[in-house]
Amino acid sequence: MKNLYQGDRGILVSYMQLALKRAGYPLLVDGIFGTNTCRALADFLQTDRTPDRICVVDRSVWEKLLPYLRGYATEEGENRILFEDPVTSVEVPYTSLLTAAVIDGLLARYPFLKSGEIGKSVMGKSISYLEIGNGEKEVFYNASFHANESITTPVLLKFAEEYAQAYEKGTALYGVPAAELFEEYRLFLVPLFNPDGVDLVNGLLTDGGYYRRAQQIASDYPAIPFPAGWKANIEGIDLNLQFPAGWENAKRIKYAQGYTKPAPRDYVGEVPLTAPESEAVYAFTRSHDFRLILAYHTQGEVIYWKYLDYEPARSYEIAQYFGRVSGYTVEQTPTQSGYAGYKDWFIQEYDRPGYTIETGMGENPLPMSDFAGIYRDNTGILLGGMTQI
Repeated sequence: MKNLYQGDRGILVSYMQLALKRAGYPLLVDGIFGTNTCRALADFLQTDRTPDRICVVDRSVWEKLLPYLRGYATEEGENRILFEDPVTSVEVPYTSLLTAAVIDGLLARYPFLKSGEIGKSVMGKSISYLEIGNGEKEVFYNASFHANESITTPVLLKFAEEYAQAYEKGTALYGVPAAELFEEYRLFLVPLFNPDGVDLVNGLLTDGGYYRRAQQIASDYPAIPFPAGWKANIEGIDLNLQFPAGWENAKRIKYAQGYTKPAPRDYVGEVPLTAPESEAVYAFTRSHDFRLILAYHTQGEVIYWKYLDYEPARSYEIAQYFGRVSGYTVEQTPTQSGYAGYKDWFIQEYDRPGYTIETGMGENPLPMSDFAGIYRDNTGILLGGMTQI
């Protein structure tokens, strides 16, 4: 973790402020390390404040703050929950750091949850999954394939937390008894599929060799803002154009658009499944028996349900249900984007329902202020991904 100093701005300042707010200090989480944040930090650390005091967050201070991102502290071998509010934040953009903290916090609060790793990113970061339930019917949801679509990550984390809480309390999850869901289904969630790219877009990755290489790639595409327009993994490969489902068609289309080499978006790679992230989810899927998958993206408030002429049993019926409970439109994927996606490959390979859910409207990355509306619109889809199969 980097040291922070008064006057700094950015995602790590936001995380510090979030931790302090959870510790009881009524801060505005704005990513600006100003006087009020300095005062709260000094109170938190129980240090003397003087007019010329310069606040510094070093490694020792981060060690005191990080438990408030996880939601618990370990004391004498026992976990102590630090606050009653949800551990899934809906205030700040997500990165690999915050995602790992939230998953850690959920596992501490709800020991019946399971977690593991489907693989690692280019930079060696864990691509983690959560598992909920003991049932025979396996279902899989994933988010943040694209780096500037990370608002989808807390969609899955919040749903996991609400589900776990309902199961623990013996209550219903949006009208369905959580205990019944738990016994009938096994839900797998990968909330952050592209950790390197998300860290680049949201400001956690700001220097080093990988950052400089991304800058170099982006410089060949000046029309795409950097880093806000970055969708690819850190090597410039679009992870949702990496699957063996019409990959040659995707290559022809994207090459015609000018994406013939590593790019912030739309570069298909040299061959399918060369990106470690895409290979990981491919292998993870093949090791399971998923009845249905949801791939979460942003832009358009639309549900894509079909690949070519494949029409798995009940897939259109389920898509129509998703449309009704969300208010999203149900469409076939446009030809220019209709090949080599994860949803496309899943439908082709398994002849089972697979859906790309495009949340929100606006310009990527969508602000966290849009989260409440996005989550409200998608609770029926997230629940229906289990109950409709």
